Amino acid sequence: MRAALLGFSAGVGVLQLQAALLPMTWAAALLVAAVALLVAFKSIPRRAIRLPLVASIAAVLGFAWATLFAQYYLQQSLPAALEGRDITVVGTIDSLPASAEQGVRFNFAVERVLPLDGITPVLPRRLALAWSSGFFGQITQTVGDVQPGERWQLTVRLARPHGNANPFGFDYEAWLLEQNLRATGYVRPDTGAALKNVRLASFVLSPGNLVERSRAWLRARILAALPDKPYAGVLVALVVGDQRGVAQTDWNIFTRTGIGHLISISGLHITMVAGLFALLGKALWRRSFFTDAALPLRLPAQQFGVLVGVAVALLYVLLAGFGVPAQRTLYMLSVVALALWCGRLTRVSSVLCIALAVVLLLDPWAVLAPGFWLSFGAVAVILYASVGRMPAAPLPPSSSRWRRWRATLAPASRTQYVVSIGLVPLTLLLFGQVSLISPLANAVAIPLVSFVVTPLALLGSVAPAPLNGWLLLAGHAGIAWLAQALAWLSGLSWAVWSAPIPSWWAFAAAAIGTLWWLAPRGWPVRWAGLAGWLPLLATMPTHPAVGQFDVIAFDVGQGMALLVETAGHRLLYDTGPAYSPDSDGANRVLLPYLKARGINALDAVVISHSDSDHSGGALSLLAAMPVGWLSSSLPPDHRIVRAAAEHRRCFAGQQWDWDGVHFEMLHPTTVSYTSDKWKPNARSCTLKISAGGLSNLLPGDIEATSEIELVNSIPARLRSTVLLAPHHGSGTSSTEGFLEAVAPSLALFQVGYRNRYRHPKPEVYERYAEHGITRLRTDSAGAITLQFARDLTFSTVRRDHPRYWYDR
Repeated sequence: MRAALLGFSAGVGVLQLQAALLPMTWAAALLVAAVALLVAFKSIPRRAIRLPLVASIAAVLGFAWATLFAQYYLQQSLPAALEGRDITVVGTIDSLPASAEQGVRFNFAVERVLPLDGITPVLPRRLALAWSSGFFGQITQTVGDVQPGERWQLTVRLARPHGNANPFGFDYEAWLLEQNLRATGYVRPDTGAALKNVRLASFVLSPGNLVERSRAWLRARILAALPDKPYAGVLVALVVGDQRGVAQTDWNIFTRTGIGHLISISGLHITMVAGLFALLGKALWRRSFFTDAALPLRLPAQQFGVLVGVAVALLYVLLAGFGVPAQRTLYMLSVVALALWCGRLTRVSSVLCIALAVVLLLDPWAVLAPGFWLSFGAVAVILYASVGRMPAAPLPPSSSRWRRWRATLAPASRTQYVVSIGLVPLTLLLFGQVSLISPLANAVAIPLVSFVVTPLALLGSVAPAPLNGWLLLAGHAGIAWLAQALAWLSGLSWAVWSAPIPSWWAFAAAAIGTLWWLAPRGWPVRWAGLAGWLPLLATMPTHPAVGQFDVIAFDVGQGMALLVETAGHRLLYDTGPAYSPDSDGANRVLLPYLKARGINALDAVVISHSDSDHSGGALSLLAAMPVGWLSSSLPPDHRIVRAAAEHRRCFAGQQWDWDGVHFEMLHPTTVSYTSDKWKPNARSCTLKISAGGLSNLLPGDIEATSEIELVNSIPARLRSTVLLAPHHGSGTSSTEGFLEAVAPSLALFQVGYRNRYRHPKPEVYERYAEHGITRLRTDSAGAITLQFARDLTFSTVRRDHPRYWYDR
């Protein structure tokens, strides 16, 4: 059975690497054939032949099942013709709303669509919507107080699922597909006398709405009891699994100390709560709830305790939002409960394999989440390391208190040691860093969070006032104390070990070495497993050869951010936009990429000008990573200038050489800083990078006036192989004379999907084509990597790493 379950899971995983899907009829035929073969081959007597065959056929079954699953979801996509149209829909609030800047975000279950131009449009069944009081900064509207389960009529403007595509970045399109959210959009303001956005019913009864309304009620009680408390969001995460209220600064601390897995409803919490209720139910049933009903004669107390435990676990998992760690725990508990009910205990490894297969049966995209691998990986490592180990003999009653404490703590310490060592290769593969202080932090955090804070938070969320306030304040005090200790630990210079994401062979060698190291006692020279870690420890960041350079234009939406690399130096040109007070191009795109590459410092950062789509991520970047010097056209009192260790004002004539690569600042002139008539765009730092007869021109947001000035003053120095389209291809830039002077063979357009400015303007984009210039756009190609070696070569994320859900 385990071979079939693992084979099925592998087949599901392989599908998520595909660029296209089989037709539904082919996938259905493949699924039927695989099931028939599994039944036929089950009777093969020779185990050595049967197991590989069963695993292979089960893999085909998993591949076919995941294909059908994906095809079904993708059929609900928004028609391209409906993008950008105002559509009125009726439906229910289908999720726990999340507060956003000047508004709220929520999922919406569509029940009915009002006719559009006399025709009723066909929309996906679930939408991801935002309702903001500011409409592009021009129109103000009142945001409705939406609650789960309410029925609303809303006028919305929708777009097909689309996310930024960057190396080592979060795949928003895959996440939307997993959530069955096949369109995103925002609520349009009411216009005229008739109200288009109106609540139609205060609650629509359904199981899903009941769960989400309960989650909202619990969250509201916690927040009301802890007004303005900094860690109220952590208690909300522990009770209902909603982590969106945890501040980004706190997440950084939890991640660096390796205790992020505790700031949610984890498997340990579910098991603890289910076990306590199971024991309570068993005890009450055995006593017939203190009546004369003789209940144990009708149903054994153990079986009733099992039912109570599974029911409580299911309720807690539903409150958690049904995340992968919670699902894994629920399915494992269910299998164990079924075995106990039937009186047939099964192997723990079989329980794990069943949970793995069930998770992927119900959610094939779970395999894309790091939490999936860490959750199952941790349990698998613990099981492997415990194979063949005999339980310790019980201590005699006369033993000292110290010996009893040591006997109690030894298994927990051993488990923490196994998990910490066993997950190092996987953690490096997923994140490019490992917390070195995680064992110490977890030794304190696990008992505090699991056995003190979480019970207090759960009791406080349902207890009557004023008892609930006292319990929640006590839980908050525990988290606050823990956060202070973790902040000190995370501030240690050696708290985190960062390294480039390892290659597949380095990861495989480290995984084998880890298994050798954690093998049971009696395994020969277990310490030799450390040799498998050598490729992992020796992995270094890649870089171009001397006299060559690479440029990556990130997909940051409507904004600019490019990394320039030479043999020994790295320069970042602009830092992308600010998405929200806690989210920007640096912490969402740039820093994950740099850390995955093992890049822990930058030699220079150039901020072309002050517009937020260019400078929005600068403060996050400067706070998270050492930067040698910063060059910009910003005023001296700007926050970014004050945050830099060294600031240099950019102006025409600045030059330097790194590793055989020449850097030259072409704009702005020093005179422009003495006048107030220049807009920030006109002062954009314009940088040219050259090596080996190839060059790249980065002009920021200069417009026609600045282009004409450059063409008239230094036309020969403008010529470049690659041009970053000025001002994202706006209608006020990329003049004929400028394009003729630069004469690029390739142009980059860093633009957001369906951005509000409609960049690049169609006439400007066509102008590049008329000049015979190859055009690449980040909104359609994803991040673009350019290599300036003997010849110019380029690659894009969406073309070189295609997935079947892209642009669907």
